[in-house]
Amino acid sequence: MIVAIDGPAASGKGTLGRRIAAHYGLPHLDSGLLYRAVALALIARGGDVHDASAATAVAQALDPQMLGDPALRGPAAGAGASVVSAVPEVRAALLDFQRRFAAEPPGAVIDGRDIGTVICPHAEAKIFVTAAPEERARRRALEFAGRGEPADEASILADILARDARDMGRAVAPLAQAADAVLLDTTTLNADQAFAAALAIVEARIGAPSRRAG
Repeated sequence: MIVAIDGPAASGKGTLGRRIAAHYGLPHLDSGLLYRAVALALIARGGDVHDASAATAVAQALDPQMLGDPALRGPAAGAGASVVSAVPEVRAALLDFQRRFAAEPPGAVIDGRDIGTVICPHAEAKIFVTAAPEERARRRALEFAGRGEPADEASILADILARDARDMGRAVAPLAQAADAVLLDTTTLNADQAFAAALAIVEARIGAPSRRAG
């Protein structure tokens, strides 16, 4: 079983992905971490995230072990990821990795921006998670503050709007709701309510009772 969860930055798709994966006992992949890892590796070596050739080289040699680096959750990696993810060659380099992950039995839960449209177009369940930009900025500010990082909500909102524009406007695999994905607006939902709604969507699509891990 493959569950594809797409949506813009700070919509809650990562949290939902982890919880749904745990519920079904499936592996989870936050595909955004792949692009964050490329950006972070470039930044660490003093490179420019706007250098398409350098970004492609890093993506082609990406070490999956990097995905556990806490720095990937920081604002620099996030902003850089939105830039490198617009490079077609970077996306191509990471495409096979994601598809191989999804193809391993018994399946997977993958969240990102083009999972239901490009990476796993035949996923059994697809959810497109969204929320109002102001709410997404509030959540991200709380996340940063919780890690002791600067959290200026106005600046975060501006960054989120800029990332939305880049993600939706890029020529290759733009952020978009798949035709067969179910829209889930989490603006007024807390984490538990969003999870319950997402789980109901998956259950309706797979036509089977809940299968909890363990």
